[in-house]
Amino acid sequence: MVSSPVPEPLPLIDHHVHGVVTGELDRQAFEQLLTEAPGPPAPGSTRFDGQLGFAVRRWCAPVLDLEPFAPAERYLERRAELGAAAVNRRLLTAAGVALWLVDTGYRSDVLTTAQELAAVSGAPARQIVRLEPVAEQVARAGTTATGFAGAFRAALADASASAAAVGYKSIVAYRFGFGFDPARPSEPDVATAAGRLLRALAADPAARLLDEVLLRYLIWTAVDTGLPVQFHAGFGDPDVRLHRSNPSLLHDFLLATQASGTPVMLLHCYPYHREAGYLANVFPHVYLDVGEALNHVGARSAVVLAEALELTPFHKMLYSSDAFGLPELHYLGAEGFRRDIARVTGRFVADGAWSAADADRVAGLIGSANAARVYRLGSGGPSIRR
Repeated sequence: MVSSPVPEPLPLIDHHVHGVVTGELDRQAFEQLLTEAPGPPAPGSTRFDGQLGFAVRRWCAPVLDLEPFAPAERYLERRAELGAAAVNRRLLTAAGVALWLVDTGYRSDVLTTAQELAAVSGAPARQIVRLEPVAEQVARAGTTATGFAGAFRAALADASASAAAVGYKSIVAYRFGFGFDPARPSEPDVATAAGRLLRALAADPAARLLDEVLLRYLIWTAVDTGLPVQFHAGFGDPDVRLHRSNPSLLHDFLLATQASGTPVMLLHCYPYHREAGYLANVFPHVYLDVGEALNHVGARSAVVLAEALELTPFHKMLYSSDAFGLPELHYLGAEGFRRDIARVTGRFVADGAWSAADADRVAGLIGSANAARVYRLGSGGPSIRR
């Protein structure tokens, strides 16, 4: 009897991801990377007691030669036995991601670079430039208030060229919220706002860029490049005020930027994934993913993905993990998405609503084809491993 060939795993482009920690992690450090919450868990509790912790024990344990659902203590012992380098290599290669688009703008001192992530995983990587750190570097470098606008434009161009960047990211959801004035700020307004930032930095060198005018200027500068601009939306750490990160608040900004054609990428979006789906439905330049939400909701991830697919056009959704620090998150994101998209579309096929061919085509669009198109990763870009 001739056995059927094993199908190749769904190719994935992770269009928003971070590096992994290269050093050894004790239990406290590991558990901290399982959550968006700051500080230790409540007394007598553990971060393993949640959907993500259960997912690690179920799905990651076998990659480290353990039985599924290995106790947390044994999982961490096995991790220490193998060492961080071996754990990173096992989980990243097992993820089978074809290409990583890496945001290196946060905690770059403790995470792998895009090039290091590529070397460990065996898959190519490209960079996403985060806007706010570039602006803060410009402000700390001794620019004047009137020179800030030009200095930022030049610095962004330099950062983009040196990294061969394929897009940008804004964390305006954290720094102000999405209820900002959608209009492009004037040069005099930018200079006045830059003066406020420079005075704040003189008083406190650790001050962050929080000014709404400057945040708008950064975003509009990125929009002018025509490269995709990513926006964190929804679920995140306590710095974000959840109600201010509802992407529906971007409606007027999306109207203002529609003529530019610059792709606006809404990241994660949970619990506002249905609102994001509406925006992707009615605005031609809006795209979305459900990113890190799928890892964090664990056993409910297929439900969230199905809800996001209710209104989102199938050529407007992308795959991402937003994995940060732990290679477990890179692996869970990839393998979990493959399971979820098969489960969700398989139900549609079983119900007679979709054909099997359409289900395969949609999985391919979301998994990699949409990202390859929107980020212009075709001719001249990195090859996609299949």
